[in-house]
Amino acid sequence: MSGEDGVGRATRTPRAELALRSLVVDSDPPPNSRLWPGRGDAHQRLHRILEQVLVFARATVAAVYLADDDGDLLCLSESAGVPRTLYGLRDSYPASGASPVAEACRSGRPLWLPFRALGQDADVRRSELRDFSLGVLPWGERGCLLAVHDGADGFDADDQECLALLAEAASDAAPGPRPAAGAVFHLDTGTGRVDVDDEMLRLFGLGPEDFDGRVETLLALTVPEDLPSLMSMVESDPLSLGDRELEFRIRQPSGEPRWLRLRARLLPATQGGAARLVGTVADASTLRSGLTDVARVQRLAAALATAGTVRDVSQAVVAALRKPLQADRIALAELEGDRLVVTVLDPPEPEAWPDLWRLEWRSEWPDAPVRAMPTLAAALREGRAAIWPAGTALEPALADVGPGGLAVLPLPAGSRMAGACLIGWDAPHDFGPDERALLTASAGLAGQALMRAHAFDAEHELVGMLQRTLLPRRLPTLPGAVAVARYLPTTAGLEVGGDWYDVIPLPDHHVALVIGDVQGHNAGAATLMGQMRTALRAYAVEGHPPDVVVSHANRLLMDMETDLFTTCCYVDVDMEEGTAWCVRAGHLPPVLRHPDGTTEIAESESGPPLGVITQAEFPMSPLRLRPGTVLALTTDGLVESSDTDIEDGLDRLAGDLAAADPAHLGPVADALLGGANRDDDVALLLMRYDGMDLRPLRESWTVWRLPQAVGHARRFTRRTLRAWGVEFEADAVLLVVSELVTNALAHTDGQVRLDLTLVDDRLRVAVADSSPRTPVGPASIGWEATGGRGILLVEAMSSAWGTVPAGGGKQVWAETAIGRPRAGGPAG
Repeated sequence: MSGEDGVGRATRTPRAELALRSLVVDSDPPPNSRLWPGRGDAHQRLHRILEQVLVFARATVAAVYLADDDGDLLCLSESAGVPRTLYGLRDSYPASGASPVAEACRSGRPLWLPFRALGQDADVRRSELRDFSLGVLPWGERGCLLAVHDGADGFDADDQECLALLAEAASDAAPGPRPAAGAVFHLDTGTGRVDVDDEMLRLFGLGPEDFDGRVETLLALTVPEDLPSLMSMVESDPLSLGDRELEFRIRQPSGEPRWLRLRARLLPATQGGAARLVGTVADASTLRSGLTDVARVQRLAAALATAGTVRDVSQAVVAALRKPLQADRIALAELEGDRLVVTVLDPPEPEAWPDLWRLEWRSEWPDAPVRAMPTLAAALREGRAAIWPAGTALEPALADVGPGGLAVLPLPAGSRMAGACLIGWDAPHDFGPDERALLTASAGLAGQALMRAHAFDAEHELVGMLQRTLLPRRLPTLPGAVAVARYLPTTAGLEVGGDWYDVIPLPDHHVALVIGDVQGHNAGAATLMGQMRTALRAYAVEGHPPDVVVSHANRLLMDMETDLFTTCCYVDVDMEEGTAWCVRAGHLPPVLRHPDGTTEIAESESGPPLGVITQAEFPMSPLRLRPGTVLALTTDGLVESSDTDIEDGLDRLAGDLAAADPAHLGPVADALLGGANRDDDVALLLMRYDGMDLRPLRESWTVWRLPQAVGHARRFTRRTLRAWGVEFEADAVLLVVSELVTNALAHTDGQVRLDLTLVDDRLRVAVADSSPRTPVGPASIGWEATGGRGILLVEAMSSAWGTVPAGGGKQVWAETAIGRPRAGGPAG
């Protein structure tokens, strides 16, 4: 073996030396090994060598390709690590082709290929989801060793040296293409039915009479800590067809765990069927007394492959390292400038961490300044794992994390440092070579995953910010009611959704509650959602009845020439009377919780979705709200999923609402969202109708276009004020009525209506006419002018005035504060 002379030993890195020592330890397979029965010692040793490639060369996949008997194909002989299909690696390559595998075999020289060199390679599937690099080294005279590095920076010098040593030292352990062996199973991922042989039942400790053919029966015997990883391998994923491998534990009747190794392939679905997982399960317990470091790296890699957010990555690292290493505390943090933004502390209690961290505690997680820990800053600059045993003199912020031993793992990601992982022990801890290698391999995996998750989080936050700008920033304060709303974006991707809600205050103590859902999840759906929310609000404020508001929105959407449609539910609530009118356009009906705790799904006729039929009818359905009634409007993401239809979902929502405490709507909304389908957006709007404490006094008068019309309006106003007991400020009110009615009669056509409203000490005079033109006071009036003084008089005699749209026309209003007489004399 080259490199065994003195010069070679002097120049090898500690990691390369450790890799060679691991080969010596693993040179002889354990006696009576049951791993892959019938395959022979060469296959067993080859797989162990590939596991060392994962640990010491920081690879995520290692594979050996060997020439077939004819020499035309280079076929996969053995592989280890995460599923190689994530990187588009094939089971075989033409020996005369242009693939890196074929080129390395022909040239006899190692190839180190960055991601950009493979960007146009048709063999690389899903390459847009991850950057990776390849190392391809000749393997004897028959094939090559291929290793994947999950990062665009590629294998560094130490990695390359380890790969070269492992390939050269183990080139004699190259068997032919592997045969299938072990207990055989066939799983239908659609039905969950699994066919097994007697050997499979023996491994799981089951008799033929104990097995019902369901995969859940086998999964129930798995050690709980290993079940998530096993489920990720068993569940069907159409994007990861191909080979998969995992070691896991099952519980034996004696209580002792048994290690099993699953090797399988996910086959594509046939016409009318589901994907099938076929493979073998073998006994791996004789190879170990416990979980190996390689298996831990494999499990961590599998967990990180599915971790979508920074928090997911951090929790996966904690789960993979703290318990196996018997550590007392572990922290993982992102590096942002000169601060470590901590995403996970385990244990999470502040008392378990040094004073510096407690002083920096902010909300849920602390930010630890790197400048306060120079030893940590030095480790991050060097970019290598640093380990300090018990008794090492460190700054208190680090020493108290691990008084019995501290490991600091910089998390590299390409050309930058993504963060750091701190692992501490209270009792003195001995760091063995295997444990050091485990920490180094874990750091590399975590760094790359952290960067991917950080990018995902940033994009997801951008999408969320866009969504929030299209929704109301806050809900208005309602007279006689309380409303809360929640929006829950989907976690299925980064597309912005089309669900929306709105609460629109209207004149005369009316409130419009609106909820809707635009078809699709993309920028077009979000844009249309914003347009429809604005349109419905505009039509509602104009004073149209509910059916007209929805009808106008439908015609607007039809004229926009879009292929999308939207559903909505519009409810106009009269806060004074406790009545409401509901209009549905293909949307879910409201759910009512009555004051006695009973619930009902409101019976209301629905029109078609908006944007489908131009001349559509949108019928109005009445609702009765007693004080204490809760009205719930939601989108289908809360009540519908792949395994729940809408009717059952609405019944469940009604049941959850019946069990809730309506006194606090915020917690009620949060609880209702607990069972939401995260594959779709969810909007939820709740309103509790309490009734108005003080009901207004109202009177109306139709102003006929007669010569004495203004006089009639004044007499009606005087009689009304006298009936209400309003004696003071009456002259000012009469003057306002005269001016507003005169303006309406002089400058408009059609009907004129006078409305008087008294709420507490404020009197509102409103005159409605058919003209949409808003009156404007003159900028200045000359002494010879004969008009224009009316609005100035209204402004002078009122505390406030304005106009609002009203059914195609307008309503001009003015409010006057009604004073009360002082004791013993008239009001001054």
